[in-house]
Amino acid sequence: MRIIKRVFASIVAFSAIGFASVTVVAQDNVLRVAVVANASSGELTFAGIPQVVARDSLFIDALAKLNYRVEWVPVSTAAVATLVNESFASGKIQFAFYGDLPSLILNASGVNTRLVVPGSVGNNVYLVVPKDSTAKTIGDLKGKRIALHRGRPWEATFAKLVASEGLGLRDFRIMNLNPQAGAAAVSAGNVDGFFTLSDAHVLNEKGVGKIIWSTKVAPVSWRMRAELWGAEAFINANPEITQLLATATVRAMHWVSQEENQSDYIREQARLGMPESIIRQDILDDNIPWTDYWSPLISHGLFEHYHALNEYAVSAKLVRKPVATEQLIDSRFVPAAIQALQLESYWLPLEGRE
Repeated sequence: MRIIKRVFASIVAFSAIGFASVTVVAQDNVLRVAVVANASSGELTFAGIPQVVARDSLFIDALAKLNYRVEWVPVSTAAVATLVNESFASGKIQFAFYGDLPSLILNASGVNTRLVVPGSVGNNVYLVVPKDSTAKTIGDLKGKRIALHRGRPWEATFAKLVASEGLGLRDFRIMNLNPQAGAAAVSAGNVDGFFTLSDAHVLNEKGVGKIIWSTKVAPVSWRMRAELWGAEAFINANPEITQLLATATVRAMHWVSQEENQSDYIREQARLGMPESIIRQDILDDNIPWTDYWSPLISHGLFEHYHALNEYAVSAKLVRKPVATEQLIDSRFVPAAIQALQLESYWLPLEGRE
C-alpha cells in the first residue's frame, strides 16, 4: 500500500512535468516496472494485470527477502511507446507492461529487451466510421481519410486488414492522430474512418460513430498484444528476481481468469475512466472463453505473431533492419511459473484459433 501511495504522489508530478520527473537512474535493490496508469478516479489505477500484481503480498514479501522492493513507474496512455522505450534505453526501468510493435522497434534500434510473460491472447481493435457513413468494409474507404496513430501496436493490425482486401496503406490518406484526436476527428466527420481500441464502443454508444469491423471476427493472431518485457541484461544477471515477477504475473492472470473474479476485475479497471459496460463489450468474446482469454502460454502462434510483425515493421520502414524474432521471447520463466503454481492443466493451447 505504501508503494501505491508513493506512486500516486508521483503521478501529479508526472502529469505536470513529464515522465523523467518520477523516475531516477536505476540503483541496486529497486525493481522499476513501467505500467500504463492514471488517476482520473482520484486513485492511481494500473491498466490490466499489473493492478493485481501490485497488491500481491507473496510477490512483495519474496522480493523483500532478497532485499528488493518494487517501484511502479506510471506512464500515460498517450505516449506509452515513447516513454517506455526511452526509459529502457536509458536504464531507468528494468521491466514494462506494454505493446508489441514498440518493443520490436526498440530492439531494432539496438536496445535488447525480452518478452518474459505473454499478456493474454491480445486486445481487440476496431474500425469506426462517422455515424452517417455508408461504408461497410475497409474496401469502401479506399482513397479516404483514416485516423491511425502510427507506430502504435494496432498499426500492424490495420495493415493486415487492408492487405486482406488486396490493399496497402498507400491506398488510404492516413492521418497520424493519437486516439484522443482520432476520436474527435471521426465524431466531427473530419475523417472517414478511425482505427482504434475499446474507445470505439464509446463513440458507438454516443451515436457519433459506428463500428464496422473488429478483431473479434479475425484470427486471434491479428490482435494487438501487450506483454511483460524486461531488459535483457537485467534478466540474465537476475533470473531469480525475474522469476518472481513472472510468477506473480501468471498468478495474477490465473486470479483474473476465474469467472468469480471477473466482475471485481472489470469494476477495478473501470477506475481508469472507461465505463464497465464498455469494458465488457470490448473484453468479453463469445469465441474465446474468459479463462482462455488470460492464457500466458508461449505458443507457436506467439512466435508467428512476432515474425509477421517484424516483416511488417521492415516493409513499412518503421525499422531499418529485421530483428531476430526467435530471440525476442525468453521461454524460461512462464513454464517455471506454471509449474510452481501447479497450473499445468489449467490453460490449453489456442493453436486452432490462432
